[in-house]
Amino acid sequence: MGTRVGEVTDTTAIVWTRLTQHATRNQDGVVIPGRVKQDERRLVKPTGPVEQLEGACPGAPGRVQVRYGTRADSSDAVVTDGLVAEAANDFISQFKLTGLRPGTVYHYVTEIPGPAGTPKETAYRGKFETAPAAATPGNLRFCVMTCQGYPDRGHPDGHPIYPAMQALQPQFTCLTGDLVYYDNDEPRAVTPRLARYHWERMFSLPRLVEFNRNHSTYWLKDDHDTLSNDSGPGGEMGELTFAEGQRIFRQQAPMADGPSYRTFRWGRDLQVWFTDGRDFRSKNKIPDGPNKTIWGAEQKAWFKRTVKESTATWKVLVSPTPLVGPDRANKSDNHSNANFAHEGQELRDWLKANVPDNFFVICGDRHWQYHSVHPETGLREFSVGAASDEHAGGSKGEDPRFHKFHRVRGGFLSVTLKADGAKSRILVEHRDVLGKVVHTWDAERAV
Repeated sequence: MGTRVGEVTDTTAIVWTRLTQHATRNQDGVVIPGRVKQDERRLVKPTGPVEQLEGACPGAPGRVQVRYGTRADSSDAVVTDGLVAEAANDFISQFKLTGLRPGTVYHYVTEIPGPAGTPKETAYRGKFETAPAAATPGNLRFCVMTCQGYPDRGHPDGHPIYPAMQALQPQFTCLTGDLVYYDNDEPRAVTPRLARYHWERMFSLPRLVEFNRNHSTYWLKDDHDTLSNDSGPGGEMGELTFAEGQRIFRQQAPMADGPSYRTFRWGRDLQVWFTDGRDFRSKNKIPDGPNKTIWGAEQKAWFKRTVKESTATWKVLVSPTPLVGPDRANKSDNHSNANFAHEGQELRDWLKANVPDNFFVICGDRHWQYHSVHPETGLREFSVGAASDEHAGGSKGEDPRFHKFHRVRGGFLSVTLKADGAKSRILVEHRDVLGKVVHTWDAERAV
Protein backbone atom coordinates (compact mmCIF):
# COMPACT_ATOMS: atom_id res chain seq x y z
CA MET A 1 0.00 0.00 0.00
CA GLY A 2 3.00 2.27 -0.18
CA THR A 3 3.50 5.27 2.08
CA ARG A 4 1.69 8.56 2.69
CA VAL A 5 2.90 11.90 3.98
CA GLY A 6 0.40 14.27 5.54
CA GLU A 7 -0.20 17.37 7.65
CA VAL A 8 2.99 19.04 6.43
CA THR A 9 3.93 22.37 8.02
CA ASP A 10 7.14 24.37 7.73
CA THR A 11 8.82 22.19 10.39
CA THR A 12 6.77 18.97 10.75
CA ALA A 13 5.24 16.11 8.75
CA ILE A 14 3.58 12.74 9.34
CA VAL A 15 4.78 9.64 7.48
CA TRP A 16 2.26 6.77 7.23
CA THR A 17 3.07 3.15 6.50
CA ARG A 18 1.35 -0.22 6.84
CA LEU A 19 3.02 -3.62 7.05
CA THR A 20 1.47 -6.31 4.86
CA GLN A 21 1.92 -10.04 4.44
CA HIS A 22 2.84 -9.72 0.78
CA ALA A 23 4.83 -7.22 -1.27
CA THR A 24 1.96 -6.66 -3.72
CA ARG A 25 -1.85 -6.56 -3.64
CA ASN A 26 -3.88 -9.70 -4.40
CA GLN A 27 -4.11 -8.87 -8.08
CA ASP A 28 -5.59 -12.25 -9.04
CA GLY A 29 -8.21 -12.49 -6.31
CA VAL A 30 -11.97 -12.80 -6.60
CA VAL A 31 -13.51 -9.74 -8.26
CA ILE A 32 -16.86 -8.44 -7.00
CA PRO A 33 -17.60 -5.97 -9.76
CA GLY A 34 -19.54 -2.75 -10.10
CA ARG A 35 -21.81 -0.76 -7.87
CA VAL A 36 -24.47 -1.80 -5.38
CA LYS A 37 -27.82 -1.77 -7.18
CA GLN A 38 -30.11 0.88 -5.74
CA ASP A 39 -33.01 -1.57 -5.48
CA GLU A 40 -30.91 -4.32 -3.88
CA ARG A 41 -29.25 -2.58 -0.96
CA ARG A 42 -29.21 -5.68 1.18
CA LEU A 43 -26.70 -6.08 3.98
CA VAL A 44 -24.95 -9.08 2.43
CA LYS A 45 -21.41 -10.16 3.24
CA PRO A 46 -19.32 -11.80 0.50
CA THR A 47 -18.70 -15.49 1.01
CA GLY A 48 -15.16 -16.53 1.90
CA PRO A 49 -12.38 -14.55 3.58
CA VAL A 50 -11.75 -10.95 2.56
CA GLU A 51 -8.11 -11.83 1.89
CA GLN A 52 -9.19 -13.78 -1.21
CA LEU A 53 -10.72 -10.70 -2.86
CA GLU A 54 -9.02 -8.78 -5.67
CA GLY A 55 -6.96 -5.92 -4.26
CA ALA A 56 -6.82 -7.27 -0.70
CA CYS A 57 -3.66 -6.46 1.29
CA PRO A 58 -3.77 -8.44 4.54
CA GLY A 59 -1.65 -6.89 7.25
CA ALA A 60 1.34 -8.34 9.07
CA PRO A 61 2.81 -7.62 12.53
CA GLY A 62 6.30 -6.28 12.97
CA ARG A 63 8.40 -3.18 13.62
CA VAL A 64 9.04 -0.34 11.23
CA GLN A 65 11.13 2.84 11.28
CA VAL A 66 11.73 5.83 9.00
CA ARG A 67 15.07 7.19 7.78
CA TYR A 68 14.82 10.77 6.44
CA GLY A 69 17.00 13.66 5.33
CA THR A 70 17.52 16.27 2.63
CA ARG A 71 19.74 14.12 0.39
CA ALA A 72 18.40 11.47 -1.94
CA ASP A 73 21.21 9.07 -1.01
CA SER A 74 20.29 9.34 2.71
CA SER A 75 23.85 10.36 3.59
CA ASP A 76 22.54 13.02 6.00
CA ALA A 77 19.57 10.97 7.23
CA VAL A 78 18.38 10.53 10.78
CA VAL A 79 16.38 7.51 11.92
CA THR A 80 13.19 7.50 13.96
CA ASP A 81 12.48 5.17 16.81
CA GLY A 82 10.78 1.97 15.70
CA LEU A 83 7.02 1.54 16.02
CA VAL A 84 5.08 -1.69 16.42
CA ALA A 85 2.59 -2.61 13.70
CA GLU A 86 -0.11 -4.88 15.07
CA ALA A 87 -3.72 -5.88 14.49
CA ALA A 88 -5.03 -3.33 17.01
CA ASN A 89 -3.91 -0.49 14.71
CA ASP A 90 -4.55 -2.39 11.45
CA PHE A 91 -0.75 -2.83 11.18
CA ILE A 92 -0.42 0.94 10.53
CA SER A 93 2.34 3.14 11.93
CA GLN A 94 2.42 6.93 11.76
CA PHE A 95 5.65 8.83 12.42
CA LYS A 96 5.62 12.53 13.29
CA LEU A 97 8.79 14.16 12.00
CA THR A 98 9.80 17.38 13.74
CA GLY A 99 12.57 19.96 13.48
CA LEU A 100 12.40 20.08 9.68
CA ARG A 101 13.65 23.01 7.60
CA PRO A 102 11.05 25.24 5.90
CA GLY A 103 10.71 25.13 2.12
CA THR A 104 12.87 22.02 1.81
CA VAL A 105 12.53 18.73 -0.07
CA TYR A 106 12.99 15.73 2.22
CA HIS A 107 13.69 12.17 1.12
CA TYR A 108 12.62 9.26 3.29
CA VAL A 109 12.89 5.48 3.45
CA THR A 110 10.67 3.17 5.48
CA GLU A 111 12.63 0.26 6.93
CA ILE A 112 11.87 -3.01 8.66
CA PRO A 113 14.72 -3.65 11.12
CA GLY A 114 16.12 -7.19 10.92
CA PRO A 115 17.39 -9.26 13.85
CA ALA A 116 20.60 -8.08 15.48
CA GLY A 117 23.46 -8.25 13.03
CA THR A 118 21.28 -8.59 9.91
CA PRO A 119 20.56 -5.89 7.32
CA LYS A 120 17.45 -3.75 7.43
CA GLU A 121 14.82 -4.36 4.76
CA THR A 122 13.89 -1.26 2.76
CA ALA A 123 10.16 -1.10 2.11
CA TYR A 124 9.49 2.20 0.34
CA ARG A 125 11.29 5.37 -0.68
CA GLY A 126 9.58 8.70 -1.15
CA LYS A 127 9.86 12.46 -0.81
CA PHE A 128 7.88 15.53 0.21
CA GLU A 129 8.37 19.29 0.51
CA THR A 130 7.84 21.33 3.67
CA ALA A 131 5.90 24.59 3.67
CA PRO A 132 7.88 27.83 3.36
CA ALA A 133 8.28 30.03 6.42
CA ALA A 134 5.38 32.38 7.09
CA ALA A 135 7.24 35.46 5.78
CA THR A 136 8.39 33.84 2.52
CA PRO A 137 6.65 35.05 -0.67
CA GLY A 138 4.41 32.38 -2.15
CA ASN A 139 5.63 30.60 -5.28
CA LEU A 140 3.90 27.24 -5.24
CA ARG A 141 1.22 25.01 -6.70
CA PHE A 142 -1.28 22.68 -5.10
CA CYS A 143 -3.92 20.31 -6.45
CA VAL A 144 -7.34 19.26 -5.17
CA MET A 145 -9.25 16.05 -6.00
CA THR A 146 -12.37 14.24 -4.79
CA CYS A 147 -14.90 11.45 -5.40
CA GLN A 148 -13.05 8.39 -6.70
CA GLY A 149 -15.09 5.28 -7.35
CA TYR A 150 -13.24 1.99 -7.68
CA PRO A 151 -15.25 0.51 -10.59
CA ASP A 152 -15.16 3.97 -12.24
CA ARG A 153 -11.41 4.51 -12.03
CA GLY A 154 -10.93 4.57 -15.82
CA HIS A 155 -7.70 2.54 -15.85
CA PRO A 156 -6.75 -0.77 -14.19
CA ASP A 157 -3.78 0.87 -12.44
CA GLY A 158 -5.79 3.76 -11.01
CA HIS A 159 -7.39 7.05 -11.99
CA PRO A 160 -5.65 9.04 -14.77
CA ILE A 161 -5.72 12.18 -12.61
CA TYR A 162 -2.81 10.83 -10.53
CA PRO A 163 -0.12 10.86 -13.24
CA ALA A 164 -1.67 14.12 -14.50
CA MET A 165 -1.30 15.74 -11.06
CA GLN A 166 2.17 14.29 -10.64
CA ALA A 167 3.28 15.92 -13.89
CA LEU A 168 2.48 19.33 -12.34
CA GLN A 169 4.79 18.63 -9.35
CA PRO A 170 2.49 20.21 -6.74
CA GLN A 171 3.89 21.18 -3.35
CA PHE A 172 0.86 19.52 -1.79
CA THR A 173 -2.49 17.94 -2.71
CA CYS A 174 -5.85 17.96 -0.93
CA LEU A 175 -7.96 14.79 -0.94
CA THR A 176 -11.41 16.13 -0.13
CA GLY A 177 -13.50 13.11 0.76
CA ASP A 178 -15.42 10.20 -0.80
CA LEU A 179 -12.04 8.55 -1.32
CA VAL A 180 -13.75 5.16 -1.12
CA TYR A 181 -17.45 4.29 -1.39
CA TYR A 182 -18.48 1.94 1.41
CA ASP A 183 -22.14 1.88 0.40
CA ASN A 184 -22.01 2.15 -3.40
CA ASP A 185 -19.05 0.06 -4.58
CA GLU A 186 -19.30 -3.72 -4.29
CA PRO A 187 -18.83 -5.36 -1.88
CA ARG A 188 -20.81 -3.13 0.45
CA ALA A 189 -18.80 -2.43 3.62
CA VAL A 190 -21.16 -3.92 6.19
CA THR A 191 -18.31 -4.85 8.57
CA PRO A 192 -15.17 -3.02 9.74
CA ARG A 193 -13.01 -5.60 7.89
CA LEU A 194 -14.81 -4.89 4.62
CA ALA A 195 -14.42 -1.16 5.22
CA ARG A 196 -10.66 -1.60 5.57
CA TYR A 197 -10.68 -3.74 2.44
CA HIS A 198 -12.05 -0.77 0.48
CA TRP A 199 -8.98 1.25 1.53
CA GLU A 200 -6.61 -1.63 0.73
CA ARG A 201 -8.08 -2.15 -2.73
CA MET A 202 -8.11 1.54 -3.69
CA PHE A 203 -4.84 2.75 -2.25
CA SER A 204 -2.75 -0.23 -3.37
CA LEU A 205 -3.38 0.71 -7.01
CA PRO A 206 0.03 1.44 -8.60
CA ARG A 207 -0.78 5.00 -9.69
CA LEU A 208 -2.03 5.94 -6.23
CA VAL A 209 0.97 4.35 -4.51
CA GLU A 210 3.38 6.22 -6.80
CA PHE A 211 1.68 9.57 -6.27
CA ASN A 212 1.18 9.35 -2.51
CA ARG A 213 4.74 8.32 -1.72
CA ASN A 214 6.13 11.38 -3.52
CA HIS A 215 3.73 14.16 -2.55
CA SER A 216 2.44 15.55 0.71
CA THR A 217 -1.31 15.39 1.21
CA TYR A 218 -4.11 16.69 3.42
CA TRP A 219 -7.05 14.32 3.90
CA LEU A 220 -10.72 15.16 4.48
CA LYS A 221 -13.57 12.71 4.87
CA ASP A 222 -17.17 12.88 3.71
CA ASP A 223 -20.16 10.56 3.92
CA HIS A 224 -19.23 7.59 1.71
CA ASP A 225 -15.77 7.12 3.24
CA THR A 226 -17.16 7.36 6.79
CA LEU A 227 -20.31 5.25 6.48
CA SER A 228 -22.99 5.86 3.84
CA ASN A 229 -24.75 8.52 1.79
CA ASP A 230 -25.66 11.67 3.78
CA SER A 231 -24.58 9.93 7.00
CA GLY A 232 -23.89 11.51 10.37
CA PRO A 233 -23.31 10.60 14.03
CA GLY A 234 -25.29 7.61 15.25
CA GLY A 235 -25.68 5.94 11.87
CA GLU A 236 -24.94 2.32 11.08
CA MET A 237 -24.73 0.00 8.07
CA GLY A 238 -24.85 -3.63 9.10
CA GLU A 239 -22.08 -4.15 11.68
CA LEU A 240 -20.26 -0.95 10.62
CA THR A 241 -21.15 2.09 12.74
CA PHE A 242 -20.48 5.76 12.10
CA ALA A 243 -18.11 5.81 15.09
CA GLU A 244 -16.11 2.90 13.68
CA GLY A 245 -16.01 4.68 10.32
CA GLN A 246 -14.54 7.75 12.02
CA ARG A 247 -11.87 5.62 13.65
CA ILE A 248 -10.96 3.79 10.43
CA PHE A 249 -10.58 7.08 8.53
CA ARG A 250 -8.22 8.37 11.22
CA GLN A 251 -6.12 5.24 10.80
CA GLN A 252 -6.03 5.44 7.02
CA ALA A 253 -5.27 9.16 6.75
CA PRO A 254 -1.85 10.53 7.77
CA MET A 255 -3.34 12.84 10.40
CA ALA A 256 -2.31 14.06 13.82
CA ASP A 257 -4.44 13.66 16.92
CA GLY A 258 -6.76 16.56 17.63
CA PRO A 259 -9.72 18.15 15.84
CA SER A 260 -10.50 17.00 12.31
CA TYR A 261 -10.83 20.66 11.31
CA ARG A 262 -7.51 22.48 10.96
CA THR A 263 -5.60 25.20 9.10
CA PHE A 264 -2.14 25.41 7.53
CA ARG A 265 0.00 28.35 6.44
CA TRP A 266 2.09 28.09 3.25
CA GLY A 267 4.33 31.15 3.30
CA ARG A 268 3.36 34.79 3.25
CA ASP A 269 0.61 34.50 0.68
CA LEU A 270 -1.48 31.39 1.40
CA GLN A 271 -3.45 29.94 4.26
CA VAL A 272 -5.74 26.94 3.78
CA TRP A 273 -8.59 25.79 6.02
CA PHE A 274 -9.97 22.24 6.12
CA THR A 275 -13.39 21.76 7.69
CA ASP A 276 -15.25 18.65 8.83
CA GLY A 277 -18.86 18.29 7.72
CA ARG A 278 -19.67 14.93 9.31
CA ASP A 279 -18.59 14.73 12.95
CA PHE A 280 -20.63 17.61 14.40
CA ARG A 281 -23.73 17.81 12.21
CA SER A 282 -27.39 17.85 13.13
CA LYS A 283 -29.74 15.33 11.59
CA ASN A 284 -30.39 16.21 7.96
CA LYS A 285 -34.18 16.04 8.21
CA ILE A 286 -34.89 18.10 11.34
CA PRO A 287 -36.41 21.55 10.72
CA ASP A 288 -33.95 24.23 9.66
CA GLY A 289 -33.16 27.11 12.00
CA PRO A 290 -30.40 28.80 14.04
CA ASN A 291 -29.65 25.65 16.04
CA LYS A 292 -29.32 23.33 13.05
CA THR A 293 -25.68 22.90 12.05
CA ILE A 294 -23.18 21.06 9.90
CA TRP A 295 -20.03 22.44 11.48
CA GLY A 296 -21.08 22.68 15.14
CA ALA A 297 -20.59 25.70 17.39
CA GLU A 298 -16.95 24.99 18.30
CA GLN A 299 -15.75 24.45 14.73
CA LYS A 300 -17.65 27.49 13.50
CA ALA A 301 -16.16 29.73 16.21
CA TRP A 302 -12.67 28.40 15.41
CA PHE A 303 -13.15 29.07 11.70
CA LYS A 304 -14.28 32.67 12.18
CA ARG A 305 -11.54 33.43 14.69
CA THR A 306 -8.67 31.98 12.65
CA VAL A 307 -9.84 33.54 9.38
CA LYS A 308 -9.96 36.98 11.03
CA GLU A 309 -6.53 36.48 12.60
CA SER A 310 -4.86 35.38 9.36
CA THR A 311 -2.50 37.79 7.60
CA ALA A 312 -2.20 35.63 4.46
CA THR A 313 -2.68 37.34 1.10
CA TRP A 314 -5.05 34.60 -0.06
CA LYS A 315 -7.38 32.61 2.18
CA VAL A 316 -8.81 29.35 0.85
CA LEU A 317 -11.37 27.01 2.40
CA VAL A 318 -11.14 23.43 1.13
CA SER A 319 -14.50 21.93 2.08
CA PRO A 320 -15.77 18.38 1.55
CA THR A 321 -19.15 19.84 0.50
CA PRO A 322 -20.43 23.05 -1.15
CA LEU A 323 -21.20 26.40 0.45
CA VAL A 324 -22.45 28.01 -2.76
CA GLY A 325 -23.57 25.37 -5.26
CA PRO A 326 -26.16 25.37 -6.68
CA ASP A 327 -26.88 21.75 -5.88
CA ARG A 328 -29.55 19.29 -6.94
CA ALA A 329 -32.99 19.83 -5.39
CA ASN A 330 -33.06 16.32 -3.92
CA LYS A 331 -29.88 16.80 -1.84
CA SER A 332 -30.13 17.65 1.85
CA ASP A 333 -26.73 17.48 3.52
CA ASN A 334 -24.71 20.60 2.66
CA HIS A 335 -24.73 24.38 3.03
CA SER A 336 -26.08 25.00 -0.47
CA ASN A 337 -29.22 22.97 0.31
CA ALA A 338 -32.51 24.25 1.75
CA ASN A 339 -32.14 21.86 4.71
CA PHE A 340 -29.17 23.88 6.02
CA ALA A 341 -30.08 27.26 4.53
CA HIS A 342 -29.81 29.15 7.82
CA GLU A 343 -26.21 28.19 8.62
CA GLY A 344 -25.22 28.44 4.96
CA GLN A 345 -26.45 32.02 4.78
CA GLU A 346 -24.84 32.83 8.14
CA LEU A 347 -21.44 31.71 6.85
CA ARG A 348 -21.75 33.42 3.48
CA ASP A 349 -22.86 36.69 5.11
CA TRP A 350 -19.99 36.51 7.61
CA LEU A 351 -17.43 35.94 4.85
CA LYS A 352 -18.81 38.88 2.84
CA ALA A 353 -18.50 41.14 5.88
CA ASN A 354 -15.03 40.01 6.95
CA VAL A 355 -13.07 38.74 3.90
CA PRO A 356 -14.90 40.08 0.85
CA ASP A 357 -12.04 40.12 -1.67
CA ASN A 358 -9.36 37.52 -0.84
CA PHE A 359 -11.29 34.43 0.25
CA PHE A 360 -12.74 31.61 -1.85
CA VAL A 361 -13.96 28.03 -1.47
CA ILE A 362 -12.82 24.83 -3.18
CA CYS A 363 -15.31 22.01 -2.64
CA GLY A 364 -15.51 18.30 -3.25
CA ASP A 365 -18.59 16.04 -3.18
CA ARG A 366 -20.24 17.17 -6.45
CA HIS A 367 -19.54 15.01 -9.49
CA TRP A 368 -19.32 17.92 -11.91
CA GLN A 369 -16.93 20.83 -12.23
CA TYR A 370 -18.07 24.40 -11.76
CA HIS A 371 -17.00 27.94 -10.90
CA SER A 372 -19.84 29.69 -9.10
CA VAL A 373 -20.32 33.12 -7.55
CA HIS A 374 -23.10 33.50 -5.00
CA PRO A 375 -25.43 36.20 -6.38
CA GLU A 376 -26.11 37.85 -3.01
CA THR A 377 -22.79 37.66 -1.17
CA GLY A 378 -20.27 37.30 -4.00
CA LEU A 379 -18.69 34.22 -2.37
CA ARG A 380 -16.66 32.42 -5.04
CA GLU A 381 -16.58 28.59 -5.14
CA PHE A 382 -14.79 26.07 -7.35
CA SER A 383 -16.06 22.50 -7.51
CA VAL A 384 -13.30 19.99 -8.26
CA GLY A 385 -15.46 17.40 -10.01
CA ALA A 386 -15.24 13.61 -9.86
CA ALA A 387 -11.88 11.86 -10.20
CA SER A 388 -12.85 10.19 -13.49
CA ASP A 389 -15.16 10.80 -16.43
CA GLU A 390 -16.90 7.52 -15.64
CA HIS A 391 -17.82 8.84 -12.18
CA ALA A 392 -19.07 12.24 -13.38
CA GLY A 393 -22.77 13.15 -13.51
CA GLY A 394 -25.67 14.39 -11.43
CA SER A 395 -25.84 18.04 -12.44
CA LYS A 396 -29.18 19.43 -13.56
CA GLY A 397 -27.48 21.89 -15.88
CA GLU A 398 -25.94 25.34 -15.94
CA ASP A 399 -27.51 28.07 -13.80
CA PRO A 400 -26.65 31.53 -15.19
CA ARG A 401 -27.37 33.17 -11.83
CA PHE A 402 -24.39 31.34 -10.31
CA HIS A 403 -22.18 29.69 -12.89
CA LYS A 404 -19.14 31.22 -14.53
CA PHE A 405 -18.18 27.72 -15.68
CA HIS A 406 -20.02 24.38 -15.68
CA ARG A 407 -18.82 21.01 -16.99
CA VAL A 408 -20.15 17.50 -16.32
CA ARG A 409 -16.89 15.60 -16.69
CA GLY A 410 -14.15 14.37 -14.37
CA GLY A 411 -10.87 16.01 -13.48
CA PHE A 412 -9.15 17.96 -10.72
CA LEU A 413 -8.19 21.50 -9.74
CA SER A 414 -4.77 23.14 -9.64
CA VAL A 415 -3.98 26.43 -7.89
CA THR A 416 -0.75 28.33 -8.59
CA LEU A 417 0.67 31.28 -6.62
CA LYS A 418 3.41 33.55 -7.94
CA ALA A 419 5.04 36.47 -6.18
CA ASP A 420 5.45 39.46 -8.50
CA GLY A 421 7.19 42.36 -6.75
CA ALA A 422 4.70 43.94 -4.38
CA LYS A 423 1.89 41.72 -5.68
CA SER A 424 0.80 38.12 -5.40
CA ARG A 425 -0.91 36.47 -8.36
CA ILE A 426 -3.18 33.45 -8.05
CA LEU A 427 -4.34 31.19 -10.86
CA VAL A 428 -7.10 28.58 -10.44
CA GLU A 429 -7.37 25.99 -13.21
CA HIS A 430 -9.99 23.32 -13.73
CA ARG A 431 -8.32 20.43 -15.53
CA ASP A 432 -9.66 17.32 -17.20
CA VAL A 433 -8.60 13.81 -16.16
CA LEU A 434 -5.45 14.02 -18.31
CA GLY A 435 -4.45 17.43 -16.96
CA LYS A 436 -5.64 19.62 -19.85
CA VAL A 437 -6.86 23.05 -18.68
CA VAL A 438 -10.57 23.52 -19.37
CA HIS A 439 -11.25 26.72 -17.35
CA THR A 440 -9.19 29.39 -15.60
CA TRP A 441 -9.71 32.21 -13.13
CA ASP A 442 -6.94 34.50 -11.94
CA ALA A 443 -6.51 37.53 -9.71
CA GLU A 444 -3.76 39.64 -8.16
CA ARG A 445 -3.45 41.42 -4.86
CA ALA A 446 -0.99 43.80 -3.22
CA VAL A 447 0.92 42.33 -0.30
